Amino acid sequence: MTGFSISWLDLREKADFAARNKQLLIQALAWLRAGYDALAVNIIVVDLGAGTGSTLRAMSALNFSLGVNHILWRLVDQDGDLLDTALLRHGKTCQIEDYQADLTVIEELPLAGARLVTASALFDLVSGDFVDKLVVRIAHHRTGIYAALNYDGTTTWTPTHPLDKAVLAAFNLDQRCDKGFGLALGPDATGYLKKILENSGYTVLVGSSAWLLTAEDHALVSELISGIARAVAVGYGLDADALKDWEIFRLKHAQLGTCTIGHQDLLALPA
Repeated sequence: MTGFSISWLDLREKADFAARNKQLLIQALAWLRAGYDALAVNIIVVDLGAGTGSTLRAMSALNFSLGVNHILWRLVDQDGDLLDTALLRHGKTCQIEDYQADLTVIEELPLAGARLVTASALFDLVSGDFVDKLVVRIAHHRTGIYAALNYDGTTTWTPTHPLDKAVLAAFNLDQRCDKGFGLALGPDATGYLKKILENSGYTVLVGSSAWLLTAEDHALVSELISGIARAVAVGYGLDADALKDWEIFRLKHAQLGTCTIGHQDLLALPA
């Protein structure tokens, strides 16, 4: 799986938090509360690709207003440094079990007893085969799934540049390359996940969670521009000089223009 640095995850967290579809987040927490009310035992949430605990923080921000304070979080990631950071940041404020594990080995993921499986900015990196196998496991136990911030293939910039469409097309092709799980679903992730879950008897809700980036987000925007330029520099037919001109133009306007990047959140609950 492609790794992510703490600095990058920290840089994007504010935008992620603002973008999350709050209605689906509230419904996910209501599902957890219903489980606790029925069982009167701690509810288990398994967060796949947990990183430094961003999903935990986003859901905890609404916990108290919804009365869901009995959650045991299982944070699962292949990067031990990220998990160590998550533990340091939360200390004793949450019940946490950390699991350093290879996410591609689905049969060994610690999903036992989970009421909800969560993942943020993960499913656009995985393959259809990964989704198929994961859904078989969670459907057997009637586990819900909350999959947030899945890239949907849309990006708009202001001001515009003549190469915007070509760069976006190339980037969307790159998003379908192998990210460590086989050929990635990329922009098709939410649609594929929805289809498989509905076929497995789930009720599936989808909502927009677009990044709406302005001058205040210029550090994140600048990193995005440079990352996109690197991703499409080779193998996608873009002229090197034209791409460099695009990158320079975009960086120049990082503190002046806007950038909207489409994402979608998904909540699937067993019928």
